[in-house]
Amino acid sequence: MSEQPRRPRKPGKPYRRPQKDPVRFLAFEALRAVDERDAYANLVLPPLLRKAREKDGFEARDAALATELVYGTLRRQGTYDAIIAECVDRPLREVDPPVLDVLSLGAHQLLGTRIPTHAAVSASVELARVVLGDGRAKFVNAVLRKIAQDDLDGWIAKVAPPYDDDPEDHLALVHSHPRWVVSALWDSLGGGRAGIERLLEADNERPEVTLVARPGRATAEELLREESAVPGRWSPYAVRLAEGGEPGAVDAVREGRAGVQDEGSQLVALALANVPVEGRDEKWLDGCAGPGGKAALLAALAAERGAMLLASEKQPHRAGLVAKALAGNPGPYQVIAADGTRPPWQPGSFDRVLMDVPCTGLGALRRRPEARWRRRPEDLEGFGPLQRELLSTAVESVRVGGVVGYATCSPHLAETRAVVEDVLKQWPGAELVDARPLFPGVPELGEGPDVQLWPHVHGTDAMYLAVIRRTG
Repeated sequence: MSEQPRRPRKPGKPYRRPQKDPVRFLAFEALRAVDERDAYANLVLPPLLRKAREKDGFEARDAALATELVYGTLRRQGTYDAIIAECVDRPLREVDPPVLDVLSLGAHQLLGTRIPTHAAVSASVELARVVLGDGRAKFVNAVLRKIAQDDLDGWIAKVAPPYDDDPEDHLALVHSHPRWVVSALWDSLGGGRAGIERLLEADNERPEVTLVARPGRATAEELLREESAVPGRWSPYAVRLAEGGEPGAVDAVREGRAGVQDEGSQLVALALANVPVEGRDEKWLDGCAGPGGKAALLAALAAERGAMLLASEKQPHRAGLVAKALAGNPGPYQVIAADGTRPPWQPGSFDRVLMDVPCTGLGALRRRPEARWRRRPEDLEGFGPLQRELLSTAVESVRVGGVVGYATCSPHLAETRAVVEDVLKQWPGAELVDARPLFPGVPELGEGPDVQLWPHVHGTDAMYLAVIRRTG
């Protein structure tokens, strides 16, 4: 299938101007920002929706459809690319990216929603007329009509190899993850086909919005008075907005007394706060504090015990976000912009240290679906040395008898156990602590001593935590 040049109109046939559909136009804008600027949809979409509410009179159902079109298209991008490739006569890389975005949006409406076929095709063609022109709109129309000849299951049967021939490639096409990500997640998870399929399915589900009531400033009971709010599964400070409520409409969130924070992230902060330490318990450190969610919870927990939190973040603009998250904390705290690998503090200064290191983010693909297409296996080579250096600094920064929490939002073994094992070899005066008792009531925590949370098991991001005690 080729893109056709624009043909002159037949004499006497009136030209109909394309009609702009605000919902689909907004979804297209968001996809272009993700593609052109490497933006994240969860950062691009909210301001676009706010503008649409003010300018175009967007209602809740308009915002919900636009959100589904953007996130659904990004989550299934790999599958849709394989299907579109079957319907064009050139390599997909030779299709202009804006054209591919319109085709992907159309494919999602045809194969991933309940929008009727004729409406999905006509709305996509109309969008193409607005953003691409009439000539390329005809190309979009022809491709989408081919896609509409089968449903998603039928297309997957055509484009995915049988599981028995190539399990990883089959799962990659069926569940729309890069093959290397499937392989890495499977290695970390272990087990057979059922578990990895459940995990990949969970990555493609829309996550609930989870709030945290910051101790001493808000309570879960207050947040539960919000519409559609239900208690968290594991954290006593967590409240879920089960129907995708708007956090900005919650008074406590606007006032900074509560925040948006995945329950796995809350559990990691709580676990570090609850490890028994020998002797004093007065100075805590969050060594990679941006953008501030864990730091805000740690600062509130520290304040309840009369302890002080130092929140350090290398990037100044992210340090500003941390300061904003901590503003109004009832106890003493300090926010600084500093490189955790060259710390300005003295060794042995802290009783508790959290080091939530930069990573590939493979544990948060539910929230940032585009990250799966952006990351590459070679990224691990860049993160690995930094992760080891930061953890080594954390061990050096804690006093004898104090504890370090090493956390990542990636379950990749190269970013979790491999890092911890390497650093412990350098520090004979440090040992792992069994972290599982620090997650009371949370099931299926594995063999320990570290803890790996999973979206399909715990309903959280795939957060990892190892707890290390300085012994000498």
